Amino acid sequence: MKRDQVLHHLSTPLGSPPYPLAANRFYDREYLNIVYRTDFDVLRAIVPEPLEIDEPLVRFEVMHMGDIGGLGPYTEAGVAVKVRLGDEEGEYLHAMYLDNFPATVGGRELSAYPKAIGTPRLYVEHGALIGTLDIGTVRVATATMGYKHFPLDLDEAKAQITVPTYMIKLVPGYDLRPRVADLVRTQITDITVKEAWTAPGRLQLFEHALVPVADLPVRSIVSVSHIVTDLNLAPAVPVHDYLSDDQAG
Repeated sequence: MKRDQVLHHLSTPLGSPPYPLAANRFYDREYLNIVYRTDFDVLRAIVPEPLEIDEPLVRFEVMHMGDIGGLGPYTEAGVAVKVRLGDEEGEYLHAMYLDNFPATVGGRELSAYPKAIGTPRLYVEHGALIGTLDIGTVRVATATMGYKHFPLDLDEAKAQITVPTYMIKLVPGYDLRPRVADLVRTQITDITVKEAWTAPGRLQLFEHALVPVADLPVRSIVSVSHIVTDLNLAPAVPVHDYLSDDQAG
């Protein structure tokens, strides 16, 4: 394999990369979102500069991807913190857990999504929409809401899930120091909201030594939504280089 052929690849093993490079549209992406209030001090300890926190709000989400080319259906759970960069309000992705290996490594390598393997589920049972997250055999989160109780305004639903998203891109060097250390930004685009609902909701988080979701305790529920969409994900772009900070200092 020649040098140019090696550089044509973005992932290993070279002969069979685990994910496709083509951007694919998400169809029937279904959300269970619970926004809750937590403790300021906890968020200050995990949200990186230059992001700022105006209110101690967190969104716990469970998403089922109904159809995406190259990856197939899968389910994902995550924790996003409400933040601000300058005048722009958005969310900082703290942690994400998936039941699909190609989607996990593709999200980490091609972008900066903080993805790890887990077992999330989203289903309806006895009149409730239920989202759960297990790590191995251990339950770490259970979210519930009434199933399709009240219609949610479609524009409001769209606004909830199209805010800018910030993530940390870290690539270690061989000396175990960061070779890349960026704050990056992405955003959902070309979205069609098919359904949107709200209802009473609850969220339980359980402690796990290696999973930080319960580190953000639930103090009060702020909003609950159930949204079904088709959408695209825009490529991530860097907005802050932490290594330049080091060099300047």
